[in-house]
Amino acid sequence: MNSLWLSENFQIKYDKSLDSNITCDVCIVGAGIFGLTCAYYLSKAGLKVVVIDKSGIAQKTTGHTTAKITSQHGLFYTYLIDTYGEQFARDYLFANEDAIKNIKDIIDLEHIRCDFEKQSSFVYTTNPSEVNKIKKEVDNINSLGFSANFATKTGLPFEIAGAVQFPNQAQFHPLKYVDGLRKCILKNGGEIYTNTAVYDVKNENGEFNFLTIGGTIHSKYGILASHYPFLNFPGMYFLKMYQSSSYVIGIDTKKTLWNGMYITASSPTYSFRTATYQGKKILLLGGADHKTGTPVTPAQSYESLETFAKSIYPNCDVLFHWDTRDCITLDKIPYIGLFSNLIDNLYVGTGFNKWGMTSSNVAANIVCDEILGKENEYAYVFDSNRVNPIKNHTEMKNMLVESAQSLFLKKVKDASVSFDDIANDSGGIIEINKQKIGIYKSPSGELFAVKPVCTHLGCLLSWNDTDKTWDCPCHGSRFDFKGNNLYDPAFRNLDSYNLNF
Repeated sequence: MNSLWLSENFQIKYDKSLDSNITCDVCIVGAGIFGLTCAYYLSKAGLKVVVIDKSGIAQKTTGHTTAKITSQHGLFYTYLIDTYGEQFARDYLFANEDAIKNIKDIIDLEHIRCDFEKQSSFVYTTNPSEVNKIKKEVDNINSLGFSANFATKTGLPFEIAGAVQFPNQAQFHPLKYVDGLRKCILKNGGEIYTNTAVYDVKNENGEFNFLTIGGTIHSKYGILASHYPFLNFPGMYFLKMYQSSSYVIGIDTKKTLWNGMYITASSPTYSFRTATYQGKKILLLGGADHKTGTPVTPAQSYESLETFAKSIYPNCDVLFHWDTRDCITLDKIPYIGLFSNLIDNLYVGTGFNKWGMTSSNVAANIVCDEILGKENEYAYVFDSNRVNPIKNHTEMKNMLVESAQSLFLKKVKDASVSFDDIANDSGGIIEINKQKIGIYKSPSGELFAVKPVCTHLGCLLSWNDTDKTWDCPCHGSRFDFKGNNLYDPAFRNLDSYNLNF
């Protein structure tokens, strides 16, 4: 099911594919909020900008976000101070605070009507044993020069033990905001092409050729804004982050709703915000997160959120449900800057760790400053070529073990299910003549068969019975049951088969 933002009457009416060779100053791959924010700033500065996307504008992560605009990224600042020191933590905090202001400035300057509203943001707990941790976070944040509050009363319809409150945060309608950026980019002379997939990038004499089916884009600078970088080398981001899936439901509570944005301090994670649908305020409830590619049932995803919602609002109606995915870095700080120190003029912004609304603006300012020859005081915090992430031995080990199992061990194991074990409207991997085949049976029993090997780096896929997709447990690529590529870093479809039984 589509998200609230993509299902609403509001739609971005734009469809233009590349059909010739073109030249520009900057080619941006990805028409989500990060890519379009970069294009907005650079086109406003007078550069000739081209944005391309393999699907439509903001159809993936941006279109499935909860769209909280906040510098409160969980209980995070105690971790930053303990790990990197106060100055580092302060710069991370105020880079994101600047991003909130930047977004509001763009909205005001360009007269973008996107339901922007200021809200307080809370990280809360109902567990008294976590109150000291909450209070420590408040003290640490205040030591950085930001006014956080310890709260015991909120607008939530249940009692809490304590919360960290960030004032003057915000929320908005992400598709309306992005559409406003699109209009500005075109007005500034920029070009945007949808349904235009890049299949290779050539670095020739310090400049780039982005190769697509419709034509080649020649540019001096490139920005990889495709959520997860589709180029594997020399950046090797597949060793430095993984993808996490989570779920959102939109509900009519049949009650008067409160103000504020909320998230739990620890697992299980529940995230709350309100939004407007057909003139009425509804609740967006998110959570049930897990590493992408881990098999989950509806009871572990949407149904768990619905059960929680009905425990608070017994008579609520579920209007929307959707999933989203986020790139998680090993040290929980985004990668922003040069794609690799070995390649000049190719930039990246990725690993926004579920906080993409502010992180995308932070990233756009850092990357655009680099291209325009300006110094950015926050660039060092998010250095995309830092070595700190690989020092996180526990998560690095987990990633390598999962990759090794999916690349090698699981491929040689016998399939765990037979053809008859797979029910209608479900899927699984079987063996035919010692070859693994991914099978999906439609509700009517129609068969869809694919080669269940990710076209990114060759990991064995797993079946997602909640969303009826093939998901990669290594790096988070996703394919529909017909084998069509849905999410990066893979960009090629799966091989499909015709089976005659």
